[in-house]
Amino acid sequence: MPIPCPAILIAAPASGQGKTTVACALARLHARQGRRVRVFKCGPDFLDPYWLALASGAPVHQLDLWMTGEADCARRLHEAAQEADLIIVEGVMGLFDGQPSAADLAQRFGLPVLAVIDAGAMAGTFGALAWGLQHYREGLRFAGVMANRVASDSHAAMLEESLRAPGKWLGALMRSTAVTLPERHLGLVMSDELGDAMQRLDAAADALAATPLGQMNGDDLQAWAVPFAAPAASAFSAGALQGCTVAVARDAAFCFIYAANLDCLRELGAELVFFSPLTDTALPACDALWLPGGYPELHAETLAANSAMRASVEAHVRAGKPVWAECGGMMALFDELQTVDGASHAMWGVLPGRVTMQKRLAALGPQQLDVAGGTLRGHTFHYSTCTTPLQPAAHTEAAPGRKLRSGGEALYVSGSVRASYFHAWFASNPAVAAQLFLEQAS
Repeated sequence: MPIPCPAILIAAPASGQGKTTVACALARLHARQGRRVRVFKCGPDFLDPYWLALASGAPVHQLDLWMTGEADCARRLHEAAQEADLIIVEGVMGLFDGQPSAADLAQRFGLPVLAVIDAGAMAGTFGALAWGLQHYREGLRFAGVMANRVASDSHAAMLEESLRAPGKWLGALMRSTAVTLPERHLGLVMSDELGDAMQRLDAAADALAATPLGQMNGDDLQAWAVPFAAPAASAFSAGALQGCTVAVARDAAFCFIYAANLDCLRELGAELVFFSPLTDTALPACDALWLPGGYPELHAETLAANSAMRASVEAHVRAGKPVWAECGGMMALFDELQTVDGASHAMWGVLPGRVTMQKRLAALGPQQLDVAGGTLRGHTFHYSTCTTPLQPAAHTEAAPGRKLRSGGEALYVSGSVRASYFHAWFASNPAVAAQLFLEQAS
């Protein structure tokens, strides 16, 4: 039986409009009022979910009709509806950007759409943008529009007057550094790096509370009710990693971890143990090692100085134990990492070669990788390049309907190590994901 639950997809005409701020503010506001809030992030993103999880007090998973798959989206939404009073989905880029887009997700599941528009440098055009977002695609369920980074009450009044459908006005957030979430390359600064993260969320929630959107109560939310149907049962490779202990690097340098990937490994039977390559001197006892992405370039000096961890990783590899390293995790395995300022730092030397950071984006987009007898879906997003004598064992391919700006990401195989810039979504093929932590590469 379908389970009804109020839900909203927070979108925008483009990136940088304030979707994450509004999503966090809405989640924090209702969580403070005692409601159970579940938040999802549309598309591949590691950083926004840290803020969304802090705001809601619950894990945040990704929804993407291609990368995670429609059935996976349906299952996660249905599970959330069973326990939540409100489901919030933060969109990606602009509402209609990407293949598939946030609008595609909204239409597939009947999610009402709230449009957030940065109105800091506009007046009457605000109404045109709102009208276009509402009517560009037939059948899209439109909840309303919110103005962000507004200069004054009189400015807000001008924006509201510009709407052809005044009933869709959900308020304005004033321009304020107190509610701004700081950014750097790759996206937002992680919430746990800031001592005032919760204060920022509370300030945003307080600002939202003064708007029509923030003043909606539990009964009002029923206007957003969506019936979430139970998905079809799916075959899962339960037990494929039974008895296998996987060590997972997790700290400020290795933080790009999908919560769903950890869940997938546990459902496969793995025991997960976490460690910090920045502060620990040895790997925990384990059968396999996962080095996820992150910011090794911001912590290169500390990583280089931790010779004990380097020796422990080398011993793990010499023992023939599997290693899956993606993006930042792979970067740490090379001989050397050169940061943007030109400084060079010795890394772990497991793979021959050099990684060079650059100011320009090197690759971005949804991709898939054929490995271990099957296909994993995921994405790539990085600012570095690598030079190595290793010959790629395979390359990623673009998602259907997409084109690669350059060649696909290389998969490097050396002994028991598999490494790539590619970030995998394990639940797209659990059986293949399990093999990354079981089989020794030939």
